[in-house]
Amino acid sequence: MATPIGNLSDISSRALDVLKKVDLIIAEDTRVISKLLMHFEIVKDVLSYHQQSPETKKLDILQHLLEGIDIALVTDAGTPGISDPGNELVSFLSSANPEIKVIPIPGPSSLTAALSVSGFDVSKFLFVGFWPKKKSNKLIEEIKNLNYPVVFFDSPYRILKTLDLLINGLGEERQIFVARELTKIYETVYRGSVKEVKEKMSRDTIKGEIACVLKP
Repeated sequence: MATPIGNLSDISSRALDVLKKVDLIIAEDTRVISKLLMHFEIVKDVLSYHQQSPETKKLDILQHLLEGIDIALVTDAGTPGISDPGNELVSFLSSANPEIKVIPIPGPSSLTAALSVSGFDVSKFLFVGFWPKKKSNKLIEEIKNLNYPVVFFDSPYRILKTLDLLINGLGEERQIFVARELTKIYETVYRGSVKEVKEKMSRDTIKGEIACVLKP
């Protein structure tokens, strides 16, 4: 079930209804979802599930479902299963028991939000998740041969280094769109060549989640 990526007003009425009706909520960070629940005055039990969760946690969740407990799976922000461990959990549950119903509750996504305002032709694109900490040169070589945009997420601590890698591997004139803190108070977007965007971002205080769209 999708949750807001920043602005709480973006949550759908359907999502709120689901949160109110389910018996249990599974989230990456219980502290994050608790703030959302508190804002909308919803009281529910919340169970954490993240990349470091043991295999026994999957079995516990499966058992809950087999007992008839309705569960809502959410991520910290946006749509679960896109760039978080939610897809692994859904795969496990579906394989363990194909009769388990998995119903998508669509809503906010920083991926589609960034694409929609990039100004690029995104009728076809490649999403690579978070920019890799290792083997980024291999990814850059793959990007060289593409004729459609590449979308990726990055952290505020690594984005300038990533832009340097793109300059060195693809040239400083390659066009890029970078969105920071989408839908939040300090939402900021950068457009231009990779070199220009790096210069602009170097002058700013960089915080929050970052989504990038790299033009071919």
